[in-house]
Amino acid sequence: MGQAEWARDLAKQLLEEPLPRRWAHSQGVATQAESLAPILGPEADLLIASAWLHDIGYTPDLIDTGFHPLDGARYLRDVHAADEMLCRLVAHHSCAVYEATERGLIDVLNAEFDQERPELVEALTYCDMTTSPDGIPLDVTDRLAEIHSRYGPEHLVSRSIRNATPCITSAVRAVQAAFGQSRTV
Repeated sequence: MGQAEWARDLAKQLLEEPLPRRWAHSQGVATQAESLAPILGPEADLLIASAWLHDIGYTPDLIDTGFHPLDGARYLRDVHAADEMLCRLVAHHSCAVYEATERGLIDVLNAEFDQERPELVEALTYCDMTTSPDGIPLDVTDRLAEIHSRYGPEHLVSRSIRNATPCITSAVRAVQAAFGQSRTV
């Protein structure tokens, strides 16, 4: 069984019942990751695995800090001894440093998980930020607006996303350029 298949099974086990909408989102993010396989070559399996697992830190039984990238990455590292690159991608997905800063966890995040190569982080950010909560592809602008609408303007997540917007849109544009087209999905 490849890393992506293992990740799919684990994500399904952790998300499908307690968080069905988060499970639908993860399925859509993984589909986006699969679409990037032509530009990723041998790293496609790693990206697809990280797409499946990027939101497992929302699972009620895994919540420790309340910061899902850190909680999910710790679980993968500590419980499953998962690949270090996979853990780093989960920990830093979608410009997570901005929310880590808002939560006062940036030093913890960076001490426990080094940054992964930018092109892989950008690819995962693209997949996450062009997928709706229900797993449907959408434009990054619509995704950012949806997040703000869901959380409200003063919520910590909204503030983080507002600060991360240049990072997120830059990642999406970089992947679109690498794909050789302006994919608005």
